[in-house]
Amino acid sequence: MKNMSEDRFGHQATAGGDSHGDIDLGPDPSLLIVDDDAPLLRRLARAMEARGFTVDMAGSVAEGIAKAKAAAPKYAVVDLRLGDGNGLDVIEAIRERRNDTRIIVLTGYGNIATAVTAVKLGAVDYLSKPADADEVFNALTQRPGEKAEVPENPMSADRVRWEHIQRVYEACDRNVSETARRLNMHRRTLQRILAKRAPK
Repeated sequence: MKNMSEDRFGHQATAGGDSHGDIDLGPDPSLLIVDDDAPLLRRLARAMEARGFTVDMAGSVAEGIAKAKAAAPKYAVVDLRLGDGNGLDVIEAIRERRNDTRIIVLTGYGNIATAVTAVKLGAVDYLSKPADADEVFNALTQRPGEKAEVPENPMSADRVRWEHIQRVYEACDRNVSETARRLNMHRRTLQRILAKRAPK
């Protein structure tokens, strides 16, 4: 599977150099990609470079914040769940220094509520992982007012329930007791749900 993914990114990168060449990235094509999945980070970086971006990479929240402080990019792709914390902190660091950065967030664990929080902080869109190079490129270069295509596979009922719980959890500032109270759910039951991966 890993090789297939790598081949897909390699193919997308090669094709993208031609098919996306007519898109103007503007005078500042700087792009910061923050993800702790090193192989994916490298592949996505290569694919974005083939599309005209000047790419910098970070593998952690701390590194992402440091690079944002040193030189806030025009474009950014930030994974929300990182080994040393939350990608929201990287977004805040970018926004403190630059308000025109086009930020895309990646969420690989089903927490759409956190992605919505990221949008409120200034991200322009969010994508579920694994997202391929074309999806990332299209999201980064999407014009204001354009809408992303509706996904072919809608969420299952279990996933919708999960997302609702996550949304309430975020609205309660991640307070488990308050979330359980609002959902009329036992605290331990909620803790078990929050500890599991999102259903498909």
